Order: sequence, then C-alpha cells, then structure tokens
Amino acid sequence: MSKLRVLIVEDEADIRRFIRLSLEREGMTVFEATTAAQARIESASRQPHLVIVDLGLPDEDGKDFIRDMRNWSSAPVLVLSARDREEEKVEALNVGADDYLTKPFGVPELIARVRAQLRRANVVSVGRTSSVVKFGTIHVDLATYEVIRAGVPVHMTPTEFRLLTALIRGYGKVITHRQLLLEVWGPGYVDRPHYLRVYMTNLRQKLEDDPAQPKHLITELQVGYRLAGIST
Repeated sequence: MSKLRVLIVEDEADIRRFIRLSLEREGMTVFEATTAAQARIESASRQPHLVIVDLGLPDEDGKDFIRDMRNWSSAPVLVLSARDREEEKVEALNVGADDYLTKPFGVPELIARVRAQLRRANVVSVGRTSSVVKFGTIHVDLATYEVIRAGVPVHMTPTEFRLLTALIRGYGKVITHRQLLLEVWGPGYVDRPHYLRVYMTNLRQKLEDDPAQPKHLITELQVGYRLAGIST
C-alpha cells in the first residue's frame, strides 16, 4: 500500500521536526525543504500529495513559491504562518493556497486540516475502487502505482508513471507539451520537448497494441497529447 507523500517547506528546524513527527505518526512519508528554491526541486521531483508552506522563507515570500508551483502542480497547499492579518490570508488563498493555519497551532488541528485537504484531493483512501483506471486491456492503480496489461504487470519507471498519471488526470482534454513538461519534470524542463517525445514513445511501447498507431495515447499535432478510451 502506497504512503501519502507530504512536503514541508519551513526554515525553522524545530517546527519542521514537530510537523514531520506528527505526520509520520499518521503513516505519511515526509520530505523537507528550507528554502523556496529547494522546495521547487522537491515538489517537482517528489510529486507530493500535499505541500505545507511557511510564508516567511529565507530566500523569498512563500506566496511567490505557491504561485509558481501552481504552474506545474495541483497538489493541495496548506499554509502555516505567524502572519495573522486577514489580508495575508486572502492573498495566500488567491495565489493558490487551499488552507491557512496560523502559528502557534496544535497537532489535532494540523492533522485534521491535512486530512481534509487530502480528502478533497481524493488521495486518502488508497484502497478505494476509484483509484483504478481502465482503458483497453490496461488497468492502472493510481494509489499503488501498479500497471497491468492484459493481466500481466508492466514495469514503469517513476517518470513514466508520472506522465501516465498526468494524462489520466487530464482525461477528456488535450494537455499541451508545456503543461506535461511542467507537471512531470518541473519548471526547469519546459524547453526540452524531446524528453516528452522519448517518454511517450516508451509508454506506447509498453501499453499500445500497435505503438505506431496508438488508440489510447494520442498525439495532437503541434499542441500536445491526450488519453482516449477510459472505460471506468
């Protein structure tokens, strides 16, 4: 069973440790960043289910990081901050935060808010039926990271699975090259479309009956890609 991944962006070591221990007791996997620059790398590479952000970061305001992160991630963002003015809360929510908790705070409220955001993002019940997506003979379990084709497990690299997940989340619409590069590789890779071509070729080799004439992983010329044929 896959653990939920949470990224803590906080420069105060004591608070970071307090949050980490609280979340790990709930069975979550926790990653840490102390600056906005480090947080960009961690959020793009770790693909967390939720991000906890302090606004008073040493290199820039946490709101700037949240605004930037929204270019490549839809993960819920919970702000933890000593700033208690209403204007700060409104601005943080307007740039992309999902909730705002003022310091000091207690463990029960922190955990309650974390779980509320994860429920809204549909990632808490990792054993739920709705985590399984089917198209053709392919079964993808978004919670356990398992991919099965015609009853046979398919090995996926982490990057391949992130790309497939991005296509599934965007089902029903065309996802541009830029959107996919941002979501799968991060903001430093938006000018490297060859990454996307290589990995789409790999996915088709693994999932399509005829990779040269794909039925599910469809190219929209000069725009991007879309996933077709999800049945449930």
